[in-house]
Amino acid sequence: MRAAQQGIWKSTEMRRRLAEAGLQISHGKMSALWTGTPTTVRLDDLEVICVVLQCEPSDLLICEPERVTSGRPEQTAAKSTAAAGQLSPRLGRNRTLPPA
Repeated sequence: MRAAQQGIWKSTEMRRRLAEAGLQISHGKMSALWTGTPTTVRLDDLEVICVVLQCEPSDLLICEPERVTSGRPEQTAAKSTAAAGQLSPRLGRNRTLPPA
């Protein structure tokens, strides 16, 4: 939407303007940005995008808190176990089970 407000109607035009501002972006990443489904955006890249679109990051980002809670069901189970007074070991890199 912000690109359209600046008169940018095609992703190729946006990609050209980003390149002029110093951000070389791949076709795949541009496609993800343009369709609104990027998996990641570097903060440096976001800064250039904001300069080109003459906006702030908050104009481009959408908060989706429902995706955070639904994406991590194992954490809610661990929290409920800890709340009941039972601690479960956290296994991971450089971690082992406590001695028996």
